[in-house]
Amino acid sequence: MQYLVSAMEGPGFASPQEVLRTLEDMVLPLFEALKRLETGHQILAGGIPVGDRALVFIVEAASHDEVDRLVRNLPMWGLFKWDVMALQTFTGRAAQEREYVKKLTAAGV
Repeated sequence: MQYLVSAMEGPGFASPQEVLRTLEDMVLPLFEALKRLETGHQILAGGIPVGDRALVFIVEAASHDEVDRLVRNLPMWGLFKWDVMALQTFTGRAAQEREYVKKLTAAGV
């Protein structure tokens, strides 16, 4: 299954020292983890909305539990507001709609 994952409302900074510490200790390790997942084909696509403290990516996972573990194991997991949405394939949805069309046609609509 594929999931659209969004991380919003990333941390702000109170001082230049905090910026440096956060970038070195949290942000750069997060990007490295995301790059590894992308190289391993668990993240299919994604990126950073320009100028925002957010992330968006598509994950390939076998189950809701697997994507939950993946997200929870990311550096900075506790510092973002996360939204994970299961995606239905275009092919799967088209098959459902074809079935609906058949039922409507059979009902004389």
